[in-house]
Amino acid sequence: MNKEYYQTVYEIITTGHWITDEITKALKEHGVTEPQYNVLRILRGAKGEPVTVGDILDKMVQRSSNITRIVDKLVTKNYVNRKECPTNRRKMDITITEEGIDILKQLDKKVHAFHQPFINKLDKEELNTLKSLIQKLKS
Repeated sequence: MNKEYYQTVYEIITTGHWITDEITKALKEHGVTEPQYNVLRILRGAKGEPVTVGDILDKMVQRSSNITRIVDKLVTKNYVNRKECPTNRRKMDITITEEGIDILKQLDKKVHAFHQPFINKLDKEELNTLKSLIQKLKS
C-alpha cells in the first residue's frame, strides 16, 4: 500500500469538495446551484449558438444524470430558452437569455470573490507544476 498516494488523493478529493461547497454557498443567495451555474457558463460560452443537452453534459465540470432537470429549472427561472431542434426533433436547442446573462454576471462576481484570497498563494511555476501533476495522475 502506498500511503503517500492515498493521502494525496484524499487531499485532492477533499479540496475539490471544499471548493464546490463554498461556491454552492456563494451562489445560494441567488437561488442558483453550482451545476446550474456551470450550465449558464457553458451556454454563455456558446455565444448565442444553440447547445444540446448532450453538448452541455460533455462540458460539465461534474457530469450529472439530472441535466434535463437542471435545464428545466433554468427555463422556469427564465435564464435559458429551450426549443425543439429544427433538424432533429428528438433534440432540444438551449440558449441563454438576457436575464441568464445578467444573473451570471452577478454570480461570476461571487465566485471570483471566493477565489480572490487564493489566487496569489501559488506562483505561476507552482500552479503549472500542480496542474501538470494532476494531469499526469489522470492520464
